[in-house]
Amino acid sequence: MLNILHVVNFAHLAELEVGKHLYWQIGNLKVHGQVFLTSWFVIALLVIVSFAATRNINRIPRGLQNFMEYALEFIRDLAKNQIGEKEYRPWVPFVGTLFLFIFVSNWSGALVPFRLIQLPEGELAAPTSDINTTVALALLTSLAYFYAGFSKKGLGYFGNYVQPVPFMLPFKIIEDFTKPLSLSFRLFGNILADELVVGVLVLLVPLFVPLPVMALGLFTSAIQALIFATLAAAYIGEAIEDHGHGEEHGEHS
Repeated sequence: MLNILHVVNFAHLAELEVGKHLYWQIGNLKVHGQVFLTSWFVIALLVIVSFAATRNINRIPRGLQNFMEYALEFIRDLAKNQIGEKEYRPWVPFVGTLFLFIFVSNWSGALVPFRLIQLPEGELAAPTSDINTTVALALLTSLAYFYAGFSKKGLGYFGNYVQPVPFMLPFKIIEDFTKPLSLSFRLFGNILADELVVGVLVLLVPLFVPLPVMALGLFTSAIQALIFATLAAAYIGEAIEDHGHGEEHGEHS
């Protein structure tokens, strides 16, 4: 048993490094190396799986094709429920990309032994455990619902700020700032806390005790991806909702 514990510690599986980061200087840009590496790992994994699932499409889906079609149907239903049946189709790729990227990123932190890879500074972890990633995803969501609103209503989009009564104007403006804050900090806090709890438990009581926590972490990570994608779709649906025909959208919510 002592030898096993020694191997665990030797492999740095239980090592915690908080506040240390690997930076790359590219021209005038300072790139966060850890997030860059793990993000592109997740992107490459999604591209490879998508390519493998669609390489030889059969009329009766099986295996990976069946799994990807199930995922697509799940994302399509999510977008339809939040945005509405008439407007949801153009937004399925955006909502799906958000959900799959966050889902795979969250799970990669628990399932991929990133800590076996030694870096000059810091350590690899889930991209969504870094505030830079979650803020970028939240700002993309804000840009998406602004674009959705302006592309459908033009300047009439500002009418949303005085609905249902003009008294709501300051609250609606504040809401535009609180939406990306809540999206980014919720995801960042949950994923970072999960990784820290598992790391501390592995450090204190290696092997069996952290396993239930890791299983719970996988469940909460999937829930966090679902919450982020659902809220993003809901914000887009709210931006393009026609308040004169709100009942119509409400039927599909």
